[in-house]
Amino acid sequence: MNLSYSVTQKELFELLLNIAPVRPVFIWGAPGIGKSALVEQFAREVGLPCVSLLGSQLAPEDIIGIPRISGEVSEFLPPKLIARKEPYVLFLDELNACSQDVQKAFYSLIHEHRVGEYHLPEGSVVIGAGNRSRDSAIVKTMSSALINRMFHVQLVADTDQWLEWAYENGIHPWVTEYLTQRPDHLFSEPPKTEEPYSTPRSWHILSDALHEYHAGEEGSRLSEDLLRVLVFGCIKASHAGMFLAFTKTIERKNILNLIIKGEEKWPAAPEERDVLYFLAQSLRGRLIHDLPKNKRRLDKDSQYLAHRGKALIKELAQINQEMAQMVVSAEEGNVLPEWFLVEIVRDLPRLVAEGQGRRMDRQT
Repeated sequence: MNLSYSVTQKELFELLLNIAPVRPVFIWGAPGIGKSALVEQFAREVGLPCVSLLGSQLAPEDIIGIPRISGEVSEFLPPKLIARKEPYVLFLDELNACSQDVQKAFYSLIHEHRVGEYHLPEGSVVIGAGNRSRDSAIVKTMSSALINRMFHVQLVADTDQWLEWAYENGIHPWVTEYLTQRPDHLFSEPPKTEEPYSTPRSWHILSDALHEYHAGEEGSRLSEDLLRVLVFGCIKASHAGMFLAFTKTIERKNILNLIIKGEEKWPAAPEERDVLYFLAQSLRGRLIHDLPKNKRRLDKDSQYLAHRGKALIKELAQINQEMAQMVVSAEEGNVLPEWFLVEIVRDLPRLVAEGQGRRMDRQT
């Protein structure tokens, strides 16, 4: 499914409140981005129980039921899980992972809220969800007839909104503090190879692991080697390395803010190279997140950040040229505002020129 628009968690929740009661909704999104959790939250909000069916594990009879002789005719008995007397939210997860036969079984259920002679109770809601073909997940082509029976929307991760939820739900403070500094690390596109990658779900898993080991609490004995196992087992490798560097700065958790204010300097000692890398990446993330795309929208705080950002990139270049170039480079599709890059080119032409030269050398 190719949709030209995407929505955040809050925007999708609003759509569900208004559209789902009258039309079936299908939510597209990468694995682990929060589709299931949001549907469950919606069900709680509207006061309905949520019944989940996993499309990849269904056969047609799991939907339409089995036949029974009743007098001189036969009738289908719908499954107990579906055939309820009170209204509910029917969540069809991984719907586009079903076989074509199972998809056909869903036609009347989705379009007419009916399975054979059984009708879903008045007030019931049907919501589907599935991964995209580019997500390296189990995905089958959805028939045009099934597509045309639903309203479609694509969910994307929004770090600010996820952090609001995380603070209310006891996510480990290391995770929330890290993602506050690196909001661009909440989600990474699924890799083509079999390896962990970063999603709201994988950060939640890491949080649970850290809680189980009482990491960061008084008396905790979580070794550096064990922490490495936990982190690299949950999130993208490059993010994991950055997270490990971040844990070394926890006692100085406000160090980036102090550096921006001019009250601290970049750590320049060789043994602190990983910390310097983390802080440089964090500055980059802060600039991307806090600087407006349009220079006309600069306010007092973002003006100060832009001014200090240029000065700090210059100072960083004197310590490590490659890290300074990394701050202004395009990484994973995330780029600094164009107007800020223009000012960097104007004020630090050598930094940009050498960075471009190194990229051309690597390409040749």
